Amino acid sequence: MTLHRTLTTLGCALTALLATAWSAAPPSQPARPAATARTHDGPAPGTAHGGHRTVVRTRDGLVRGTAHDGYRTFEGIPYAAPPVGRLRWAPPRPAVPWPGVRDATRPASACPQLAGEVPGGSTDEDCLHLNVTTPDGAQPARPRPVIVWLHGGGFTTGAGSSYDAHRMATRGDVVVVTVDYRLGALGFLAHRGLPGSGTFGLADQQAALRWVRAGIGAFGGDPRNVTLAGESAGGYSVCAQLAAPAAAGLFDRAIIQSGPCTGRPDRPFAPSSVPLSEARAAGAGLAAKAGCGSARDVMACLRRVDVSRLLAAQETDQQPAYATPLLPADPAAAIAAGRFHHVPVLIGSNHDEGNGWAAGIVRAGYPVTPGTWPDVAAAFFPAPGQAQAIVHAYPVHRTDGGPVFGAVIGDADFACPTARTDGLLATHVPLWHYEFADEHAPPLTEGTPPFPLGAPHASELPYLFDLGGRPRELTAAQHRLANTVIDYWTRFARTADPNGPSSPLWPRHTVLSLAPDHIVPTRTAHARHHCAFWNALG
Repeated sequence: MTLHRTLTTLGCALTALLATAWSAAPPSQPARPAATARTHDGPAPGTAHGGHRTVVRTRDGLVRGTAHDGYRTFEGIPYAAPPVGRLRWAPPRPAVPWPGVRDATRPASACPQLAGEVPGGSTDEDCLHLNVTTPDGAQPARPRPVIVWLHGGGFTTGAGSSYDAHRMATRGDVVVVTVDYRLGALGFLAHRGLPGSGTFGLADQQAALRWVRAGIGAFGGDPRNVTLAGESAGGYSVCAQLAAPAAAGLFDRAIIQSGPCTGRPDRPFAPSSVPLSEARAAGAGLAAKAGCGSARDVMACLRRVDVSRLLAAQETDQQPAYATPLLPADPAAAIAAGRFHHVPVLIGSNHDEGNGWAAGIVRAGYPVTPGTWPDVAAAFFPAPGQAQAIVHAYPVHRTDGGPVFGAVIGDADFACPTARTDGLLATHVPLWHYEFADEHAPPLTEGTPPFPLGAPHASELPYLFDLGGRPRELTAAQHRLANTVIDYWTRFARTADPNGPSSPLWPRHTVLSLAPDHIVPTRTAHARHHCAFWNALG
C-alpha cells in the first residue's frame, strides 16, 4: 500500500476515533434495546417524584423520566418510527403512539455503528430517539430557551446519550435536547432512484426539530426559541440545515463548533458534503461489497443484508450528498451566495484542531521528520505544487514534526475554513466567532501522546458536557472557563447575543480567545493560522 493510501486511510479512521472514543457511556447505564416499548401503568401525569414532575405527556404518549438534584432527564423518547424493514433508507415517518407510561429513565440504543464511543458498537436500527434535560423547580414565568445538540463522529459514530447536559441546563436555565440520527451507510447511502439518497441522517435531524417545535413546551421549553448546535460532523450538520430549504422555520439560532461550512471533501479530516454523483458511486461500491451489486433489485437486496455486514462494507467516513432535494446546493456555495436561513450564528474552532490526528499517525509508526515531511505532506495534498508550498511554509526541524503536521491539518481544515465561513455568514447575520485555546485541556483519549496536544479537536466539549456522564478533572481556572463558556452559549440561545454583565465583553468582528483566566478578543488568528497562505493555495 502506498504512503498516500496508508496515511489517508489511517487519517479517516482517526476522524471518528478522536471525536468519540473518550465518551463511552458509563457501565452503570447500559443501553437498552430500543425496540422494547418500555411502557407500564403508573401515576397520572404530573405525579411528583421527590417533589417534581417526572411524568410528562408528549404528543405520542406519556413518558416517565428521572428526577436529579436540580434537573430532570427524559431519555430515549422516539421522535420518528423505527427505520427498519421497508423503512430502511426511507425518509423518517411519524413515531407510533404508545399506551400507558413509557419508561424514559435510560438511554436508548445508539444508531448502528462499529465499536468506539458505544461499547461493542450497535446494530439496532430502531434508534431515532432523543433525550431531554430540563431544569427542575417551579414552572418558569416564561418558557426556557431550547438547545438541540447534534453529536459529532464523522457521520459514522456517536450517540446523543453520550452528552450529559445537566450543567448547561441548570447553569444556563435552558432545555437541552440531544439527538440520535442515522449514521454511516444507513444514514447517507445514495443510489439511483432512491428517494432521499445521501441525506437520510439530515432528514432525521429535521424530524427531531419538528418534534421539538411541536412538543418541547411540555418540558418547559420555548418552541419559538430553538438553537441548533453541534460539533464536528454535528457542526457541519448545522451548516447543512442552514442551507436546506426544508429546515426553514425549524430553528432560530445556530452554534457551529469545529464543523466549518466551507470544509472540503478532498481533505479527509474536515466534515463536508459531496456531490450526489460521488455519493452514488460510493453507494455502488457498498452494494458490491455487500453482495448486492449484480442483484436485479439492488435496494431490495440491500434491505435484506444484516446490519453488521453493512457496517463492515461501508467507508470509514461518510458525507451527506448535495444536488439532492433536501440539500440542493453545496452548503459552502449556498452560504457564499447568501442562500441560507438568516439566523444569528455563534461559530468557532480550537487552537490546535489537528494535533490529535497528527499524534495518532505518529504513534501508528509514521514519524514526521525533515526527511519524511515532503512525502507526508504530498499524501494529504497531492495536487501539483501544493506539498512543496506547504513544506516551505511549515518547515519541519529535527524534533517538531508532529506539531507542525498538526498545525497544517488544523489550519487547512478548521481554522481557515472557519474564518471563511465567518466572513460569508457575517455579511448577512449577526455572528460571534471564538477560538478555544486552553493548551492544558483535559485529554480525551487514553495514553501519553507523542507530543503535547494543546487544544485539539473536541477538547472544548468537557467544558459544556459531562461526556459519558463522567465529568473531567478541571482546575479551578478551568471550572471558571467552563462556566463562562456555558454562560456565553446559553445567553446566545436566549437573546442571540452571548454578552452579559458577568462575562468579558465579546465584540463582533473579532475572534474571542477562550482560555483559563485569559478570555480576550484577538485580531491575529487569521495570520497565526496562515490563512492568507491557504486562501492562495486553494
